[in-house]
Amino acid sequence: MLYYLFEYLYKEHNVPGTGVFQYITFRSGLAVILSLLISTIYGKKIIGFLRRQQVGETVRELGLAGQNEKAGTPTMGGLIIIIATLIPVLLFTKLNNIYIILLIVTTLWMGTIGFIDDYIKIFKKDKQGLKGIFKVVGQVGLGIIVGTVLYLHPGVTVRKETPSTIAIHQTQNTIAPMPIEEKSTATTIPFFKNNELDYADLLQWMGDGYEQWAWLVFIPIVIFIITAVSNGANLTDGIDGLAAGTSAISVLALGIFTFVSGNIIFSSYLNIMYIPNSGEMTVFIAAFAGALIGFLWYNSYPAAVFMGDTGSLTIGGIIAVLAIAVRKELLIPLLCGIFIVENASVVIQVFYFKYTKKKYGEGRRIFLMSPLHHHYQKKGYHESKIVTRFWITGIILAILSIVTLKLR
Repeated sequence: MLYYLFEYLYKEHNVPGTGVFQYITFRSGLAVILSLLISTIYGKKIIGFLRRQQVGETVRELGLAGQNEKAGTPTMGGLIIIIATLIPVLLFTKLNNIYIILLIVTTLWMGTIGFIDDYIKIFKKDKQGLKGIFKVVGQVGLGIIVGTVLYLHPGVTVRKETPSTIAIHQTQNTIAPMPIEEKSTATTIPFFKNNELDYADLLQWMGDGYEQWAWLVFIPIVIFIITAVSNGANLTDGIDGLAAGTSAISVLALGIFTFVSGNIIFSSYLNIMYIPNSGEMTVFIAAFAGALIGFLWYNSYPAAVFMGDTGSLTIGGIIAVLAIAVRKELLIPLLCGIFIVENASVVIQVFYFKYTKKKYGEGRRIFLMSPLHHHYQKKGYHESKIVTRFWITGIILAILSIVTLKLR
């Protein structure tokens, strides 16, 4: 909203200083500062409100050290993250930007699913919360919306150099490809020189006109990524500061990708795909990262509030949509390695338990407990040590992801 006010003052009245709002870097700086202030200052008031409403965590007996002390700690703290993200976004972004619209929808959509889940657990006294099938339906629904919009919306394009558009340079009398913006289902393959993969090419076996059926591949991939990453973030939210900290690291790395991919100069220098209008997501990311870091003020050990599914599902959904929008979804196994490993540890544990029960008559386990962070708790590690080491691992993975901009 403020963006449009200052744009009007700059263009219509030439008010000195108002032109600075045209810069993504300036608005990103304002967004991160405001989100930090909201999450730290008003976060305390939200925690107080949750405590007065008796929105306390119900702890299941899992035999973990320090577990009983967490009983009654306010949950639904994801509301802090959502509020601290959306207010700066509404103030400082171009609200007609399709990527910003998708991210706002994602935040509200996944936040609502998580809120319903937390509400059922707390007020309906049902520890299972929202049934898994309804969560999946919600995630699939968001995937269909995001995939369809990215596939059909005319504002979602990439700039390519194609042989079909030739410009004759009269001064040098040479022929060179002319860059144009076009609809594309192309994405980036990390660590390869010719590193673009067009999902439409997977349908070449269909013959002429196969490109029009690219949505048959693209939309299911979007659904899978959103479901997997949101569930991974949900499983990672098990000990104080783990999900918020690792998510902030991944989000900051994505901020670098969105900034360079949305900047024609940097994308040309780095020889990466230029995605018009995607740079605006940098402002959203700044607000989101500020909200996550501010939330850590209260969520770090010992936590004064838990994010609940309201926060974890929202975080996973946003990260997934950001990665897809900036054409870096194939980097998710590396960038979000913590989420993937946490998710995989549960799948492996369940599969191995069922397999051994069928084969030997009794279920056996690979991990002392899943997700993986609980395995280390069972081994006697203090949760603050586990969180710190997971953060360090997340930083290493984020750096490796950023390095893919040049390492091919």
